[in-house]
Amino acid sequence: MDLEKQPQQPVAPAEPAPAPRPAYADPEGSLRASDADRDRIADILRDALADGRIDAEEHSDRIDSVYRAKTVGELEPLVRDLPAARTAGAPAPTPLYGPGDDVEGPADNLVAVFSSTTRKGRWRVGRKTNAFSLFGSIEIDLTEAIFTQRLTTINATSIFGNVEVRVPENISLRGSGTGIFGNFEVVTLEGADPQAPLVVVNGYAVFGNVEAKPKRGKWITDLQARVQDKLRKHLD
Repeated sequence: MDLEKQPQQPVAPAEPAPAPRPAYADPEGSLRASDADRDRIADILRDALADGRIDAEEHSDRIDSVYRAKTVGELEPLVRDLPAARTAGAPAPTPLYGPGDDVEGPADNLVAVFSSTTRKGRWRVGRKTNAFSLFGSIEIDLTEAIFTQRLTTINATSIFGNVEVRVPENISLRGSGTGIFGNFEVVTLEGADPQAPLVVVNGYAVFGNVEAKPKRGKWITDLQARVQDKLRKHLD
């Protein structure tokens, strides 16, 4: 008796072996970010803002994340949707700010309630300043201040009060905020020196005023000398 011939089942083609994963030195992005890494990302964001790819509010949010990032893996997503200003293999510029400047300290708080508060003269600017004015007045004068980090953020709240920020003419100034029956005004500046400090003013004014602008005739004339001197002291 003849055996019925069984139909041959098609043999599935063998799946190609997965390509070997590139041997990156830091595949998970866990490498600690340096000041040069942060400055590289900040420069890309600055170019994107100038080109109109992102607005001032988004730039402020991203730049704040840049200088809070601890690893390279936290930095790259911030510019993934933007054209890179430099190729990955290009050397980053030598940082002008000291290795210890990425340590975030406590915020500087300025409060004026039915009173006035002034911060001016030669003083060391912290990474973050919170200014709150209620039926009061706050003046923050940065024209003679010592900048020891690239980014300085000022969060200003004015309720039936006034907050004024004055900066040198040769730094970068950004801002994002709202005036509710009041005035919120930040005069945008772009420093000619790519290593110039960046001041970002955020907040809102309710029946009050928040204003940030350059003070005419005030310049940081020895920016390079100040930072290089700080670097030498750190290395010593």
